[in-house]
Amino acid sequence: MSRTDPLALGVEAVPRNLDELCINTIRTLAIDAVEKANSGHAGTPMAMAPVAFTLWQRFLRYDPADPHWPNRDRFVLSCGHASMLLYALLHLAGVKGDNGEAAVTLDDIKQFRQIGSRTPGHPEYGQTVGVETTTGPLGQGCGNSVGMAIAGRWLAAHYNRPDATVFDYDVYSLCSDGDLMEGVGSEAASLAGHLRLSNLCWIYDSNHITIEGATALAFSEDVGKRFEAYHWRVLHVADANDAEAFAQAVEAFKATSDRPTLIIVHSIIGYGSPHKQNTAAAHSDALGAEEVRLTKRAYGWPEDQTFLIPDGVYSHFQNGIGRRGRELRAKWSQIFSAYKEAHGESFREIELILSRRLPEGWDKDLPSFAPDAKGIATREASGQALNAIAKRVPWLLGGSGDLAPSTKTKLTFAGTGSLEADDPGGRNFHFGVREHAMGAIVNGLALSNLRAYGASFLVFSDYMRPTLRLAALMDLPVFHVFTHDSIGVGEDGPTHQPIEHLASLRAIPGLITIRPADANEAVEAYRVIMKLEKRPAALILSRQALPIFDRSVYASAQGLARGAYILADAPDHRPRVILLGTGSEVRLCVAAFETVTREGIGARVVSMPSWELFEQQEQAYRDEVLPPAITARVAVEQAAPLGWDRYVGATGALIAMRSFGASAPYKDLLERFGFTVEKVLEAARRQIQ
Repeated sequence: MSRTDPLALGVEAVPRNLDELCINTIRTLAIDAVEKANSGHAGTPMAMAPVAFTLWQRFLRYDPADPHWPNRDRFVLSCGHASMLLYALLHLAGVKGDNGEAAVTLDDIKQFRQIGSRTPGHPEYGQTVGVETTTGPLGQGCGNSVGMAIAGRWLAAHYNRPDATVFDYDVYSLCSDGDLMEGVGSEAASLAGHLRLSNLCWIYDSNHITIEGATALAFSEDVGKRFEAYHWRVLHVADANDAEAFAQAVEAFKATSDRPTLIIVHSIIGYGSPHKQNTAAAHSDALGAEEVRLTKRAYGWPEDQTFLIPDGVYSHFQNGIGRRGRELRAKWSQIFSAYKEAHGESFREIELILSRRLPEGWDKDLPSFAPDAKGIATREASGQALNAIAKRVPWLLGGSGDLAPSTKTKLTFAGTGSLEADDPGGRNFHFGVREHAMGAIVNGLALSNLRAYGASFLVFSDYMRPTLRLAALMDLPVFHVFTHDSIGVGEDGPTHQPIEHLASLRAIPGLITIRPADANEAVEAYRVIMKLEKRPAALILSRQALPIFDRSVYASAQGLARGAYILADAPDHRPRVILLGTGSEVRLCVAAFETVTREGIGARVVSMPSWELFEQQEQAYRDEVLPPAITARVAVEQAAPLGWDRYVGATGALIAMRSFGASAPYKDLLERFGFTVEKVLEAARRQIQ
């Protein structure tokens, strides 16, 4: 097949072999689905159908009957707007859903982009079997694919044996011009090259078209040279329709053992459309009835039939990817069955990993901290807890954006090591100053069933917001350790002092945000986080030392699991004023409580480390902690006030940050911005007047 304009060939000249029939089926399914929905992106499926078909039919190690096969190759559609390309492949390949029926039926394709459909506008992990990750925000799938490739090498390093290879899968990501413009794609590519991820192949659809027009409007670098500088192998395919040239490039990737591969495929977006191909109109517009008719004529396709799947297409897929995948998976199953007998302990670990379960006694070594007025920073307590858990959960791994000494997230016990190109089994990641890629890679690790974490300063969570949002959207049990949580950062000043960040994290549906008040609450936070099977978490920790409360006097830190709990209460349990706080500010509430108690004023201290966990509790418990009849309330938090009105009401008081901070010793900052016991007392007394 050549890159010649199909309109110049004439109907009779269009090839009629089964490969071409399948390719045009993919194209026309995309055209018809987008036309019916009057919404979507058919241009890329029209252009890249030959590439995707060739990859799936001839190379992808994937069993459609067992789409969760642990050693399957991963196919990531990073340019998620081209979702109909993936849905067509899933349908034609006969991929089975969890119920044993088709993952994507023809009726599903006809319901493209409709409410409740298994074919949403962008692929959604968990909603459609066969979708390896949620994509759409450009560059994210690229980052996820790096995490998947790292996970594959890590699993191989830990569990392959001389007599049994159980993990050796490859990861393919189809990406667009936009993916390679986005910073997250560049960050991820840089790290992938450094780690020499030879099991990773990005297929770059270079069509030179964006929504606004030609990519030349804003994108003119030599992408191949850029990736060579990243230490990738770069291959070129001059024509997306040249299946043999693309197949040779994939063979070259599979023969490469020292670096990742970028295959640059030059394509014509909207291929076959007489008036829209190679234009911005082909990117995101339905073709229109007349243009659909003319395009199908160019393909030699019946012009008035929609959602047509000609005889022989299903069977051709079954004789290709279906048969090959079935044989590969059956052979692997035999190896894995023998592995169970020969390497029982490792087999059991793999079973736990694949089912996302924790081993017995995973929390046995968690520390407990004695009362201490001087205390320690919650980041210090977190580091101890993290290491205690990691010793008992060998597949818990992660790292930071070049901040491990500050975030205290390095695993320090024997045998952990740094994950590097020459040590793919290390457990300490060095993401470099690449927070955005870190988040995307951590998501990719979790999609590979490893327990993964990242770490940075809270103020830099802004660089990770898209990946945190996608982790929540995908129900991934990842967690991120965010330290330096307030103006307590001190002399580094307002650029490093988070203000709006807690509110921003709390606004993400599904994300559990936890800000512990002392070392024991930090430990309890890990008990909660590690049990989260389908929700990500953000652990917010202090740089400065915080007092460790005497739990023989104050309530147990186990109350953290319910999001908020009564830390201290009036003797008769009938307080006149409730003092609420999170993190470092709880100590101010406790000090104010002790003062007003001596004065004979009934008060209650509520430690509220997690709004999300508290909102999950039954109404009776929430009313017990915060009785509706008690409206005299004071909340204290070194962050933006947004959201606190739900807990303090219209008449309560709120001591919060209403500006950026400043560069100064943190004790001076607390005085300047009103985070003192005196200010809390003033507010409490006003509330009960």
